[in-house]
Amino acid sequence: MLVPIAHGTEELETVAIVDIARRAGIRVRLAGESENVICSRGIRIAPDVLWRDLDDSDTFDAIILPGGRTGTERFIESDEIMHLVRRHAAEGALLGAICAAPLALHAAGVLPSSCAVTSHPSVADQLQQYDYRTDRVVQSGAIITSRGAGTAVEFALAVVAALAGEQVAREVATSIVAV
Repeated sequence: MLVPIAHGTEELETVAIVDIARRAGIRVRLAGESENVICSRGIRIAPDVLWRDLDDSDTFDAIILPGGRTGTERFIESDEIMHLVRRHAAEGALLGAICAAPLALHAAGVLPSSCAVTSHPSVADQLQQYDYRTDRVVQSGAIITSRGAGTAVEFALAVVAALAGEQVAREVATSIVAV
């Protein structure tokens, strides 16, 4: 699983996604636009790999985009990230996006017109051409979206369920007292 991060990415969402996936035994690569990414609340995160060091031989079973308005804009501006998202969508990989990041899936052109999606309320108007919902987590085929930092644990558990199964997701949820 690949989790890209950019300057301005929402750190709570990032850490929840990576932490919960790793608790489930999922191999996660945190890919950053620089060696130290300054997130939306000023927290610095050191990624495992840089975007520029990823290439077409790198394949992932999922690409999960944390939100944050500025981070999402940087994903959209990044040829590397847009290419990775498009290529993995074409290969049938799981795609996930939380908060403002569903805008990056839209910009990449990987959301089918009938796709059910959700997002942070501040960007909902930009996703109205889809089957927009206000559920905390929405799964539509191989695409999982969620609302924001307050739904990050539920979102990460939905990603785990999709990749490792419901039983593993329940075990992780129980171990962190999420249920």
